[in-house]
Amino acid sequence: MKLSKELVNDLPRRWTRIRKQMELAKADACLLSGTENLFYATGMVFSGYFYLPLSGDPLYFVKRPVGLSGDNVIYIRKPEQIPEALTENGFELPDVVMLESEELSHADWCRLENAMKPARAISGTPAIRIARSVKTAYEIGQFKLSAQYHTEVYNQIPSLYRPGMTDLEFSVAIEGAMRLKGCLGMVRVFGTSMEIFMGSILTGDNAAAPSPYDFALGGGGLHPSIPVGANGSLLESGKTVMVDVGGNFTGYITDMTRVFAIGDLPEHAYRAHQVALEIQNRIVEMAGPGVRAEDLYDEAVAIATRNGLADCFMGAEQQAKFVGHGIGIELNELPVLSTRSNDILEEGMVFALEPKFIIAGVGAVGIENSFVVTASGIEKITLSKEEIIRL
Repeated sequence: MKLSKELVNDLPRRWTRIRKQMELAKADACLLSGTENLFYATGMVFSGYFYLPLSGDPLYFVKRPVGLSGDNVIYIRKPEQIPEALTENGFELPDVVMLESEELSHADWCRLENAMKPARAISGTPAIRIARSVKTAYEIGQFKLSAQYHTEVYNQIPSLYRPGMTDLEFSVAIEGAMRLKGCLGMVRVFGTSMEIFMGSILTGDNAAAPSPYDFALGGGGLHPSIPVGANGSLLESGKTVMVDVGGNFTGYITDMTRVFAIGDLPEHAYRAHQVALEIQNRIVEMAGPGVRAEDLYDEAVAIATRNGLADCFMGAEQQAKFVGHGIGIELNELPVLSTRSNDILEEGMVFALEPKFIIAGVGAVGIENSFVVTASGIEKITLSKEEIIRL
């Protein structure tokens, strides 16, 4: 696949961010092999390794696919060939090499550590997450394109509803519209025990189902092997339908949630939804470079508490202790808007803000939008209607 000129020109900016973290860790080189990190550092996905020295050009050690070309592309069969290839291409062997501690299995870590001897291997996952947390202008452009297509599909959702549908049938209709618009279908999530398909369509009490995953509202799902999302419930009058489907149109995932009503809802459901919008508006007022993510979470909890909704904020029986999370090539990037978060907002960060409530016997209400941190505040990029829409 040929990379665009804009992307090729952007990659060195990302390498600079990685190298800054390498300097802080006193690493001489970084070796990446995880799919998400390869895409970040190279603009493509391949089986192999990306080698970034502290200075000089990087190398691409490729196992598959065949056909990649370039002065810095070296085909290998196994990682044990990397040190010899470095020497043959005029590179000094590193004393300290940064590896992915969370993306690699223990066996793969040990194999790479042994292959790169005498270099000492250190954990690189936290450093790479920090590097990826501030997006380049090119990456933000990819977010905005995803947000545009994401919004266009969400505007179609009322026309996809048919009386008598189940949440699964509604989910399939929405997912189909997303795919026809160009959604890639893959929603990557950071974390060893985090799985999701394209997103969650939650109606009625399924929205309150406790989840093994660290999602705000997960849903019970169709099968114990993937306990998340729609569970086959009928879309009934007096219930809400929360649509939370990831917008991966460019490799950069926008996150957006909207709430729909089957018939009329009780007044307290509409009131709780307004409180969610109040939380969003207050966070928009507060957020910007230098603001502590924990302070934003605390303000969200304070607003929910003042309105008597603390017991159903971000869940019911099981409440998530965050109100927002970074987005990018994966969900759950940095920053995390949570209790005890150490993250500080920086210009170029992109995050999803999702204040949500569970209304017993009705379902979920609330909102989720994607925001870019600008020099003076934050910019909302998912722009469809935010009120509860009657189907």
